[in-house]
Amino acid sequence: MSSGRGIKGFVGDELKLLVQGITGRQGSFHTEQMLKYGTEIVAGVTPGKGGMEVHGVPVYDTVYEAVKETGANASIIFVPAPYAYDAALEAIEARLSPIVIITEGIPAHDTLKIVNIARKYNIRIVGPNTPGFIIPGYTKVGIMPNQYFKPGPVSIVSRSGTLTYEISWSILKQGIGQRLVLGCGGDYVIGTNFIDALEFLRDDKQTEVIVVVGEIGGDDEERMARYYMETNYPKPVIGYVAGKTAPEGKRMGHAGAIISGGTGTAESKIKSFKEAGIEVAYRPSEVAEIVRRLLRR
Repeated sequence: MSSGRGIKGFVGDELKLLVQGITGRQGSFHTEQMLKYGTEIVAGVTPGKGGMEVHGVPVYDTVYEAVKETGANASIIFVPAPYAYDAALEAIEARLSPIVIITEGIPAHDTLKIVNIARKYNIRIVGPNTPGFIIPGYTKVGIMPNQYFKPGPVSIVSRSGTLTYEISWSILKQGIGQRLVLGCGGDYVIGTNFIDALEFLRDDKQTEVIVVVGEIGGDDEERMARYYMETNYPKPVIGYVAGKTAPEGKRMGHAGAIISGGTGTAESKIKSFKEAGIEVAYRPSEVAEIVRRLLRR
């Protein structure tokens, strides 16, 4: 349940990041972007590449060694899918948290094992198949473009990568910044879902409005709407659902977007939002308009 520490309960007091897969093309490029944003990256890990440096960040052969030498306390994983399970277990064994898994294409049963093991040790997993998260003005752990964000009172929690940027940008154009922008990940099995995010944002004093960007498939949005209603959630939530035009049984974009037997459709999600008292936006630009109105109240 809620830690009572808001976002600190999610990222800890001082984030010292380790990049697993730092010497790969993706890992190296995004390490540079995160450093530019101001993220404190203390180490990288690529087996067999220990002793190198990438953008001034020391590289180690193992997570254990990297943590011992640098005091890293969180991880981001850019390791190819066949090796991601072992990489995640290594990070869990070192008790790093959060662990952000950018990798896509990890088999669902591997993710399930990762998430279940992490839960035992109270370790936060974000992803897989996620753009990561950003706390504007503080840190970025992921691959989100730096230019769409500035500090402000709106937290965005999303299952869709590109829509997240579009909505962030439309809010920013209204002169309103973000407190946290979190990509939950596009896979069917994920480590941090909408309810988890609402749970730690509940106590976050700097979050005034929350935007939930849902997608067709699964029942995460429906469950979140129930949670919102049943726990008498104290903050306004705006819901937007991508993929309104998908036919039943069709898989869209990524693994999480599968519709079957009426659940998982945009209609069913919008209906549960409305029944719970969550404001629904029908276009990304409309999200920004509702945000502005709610902040004026």
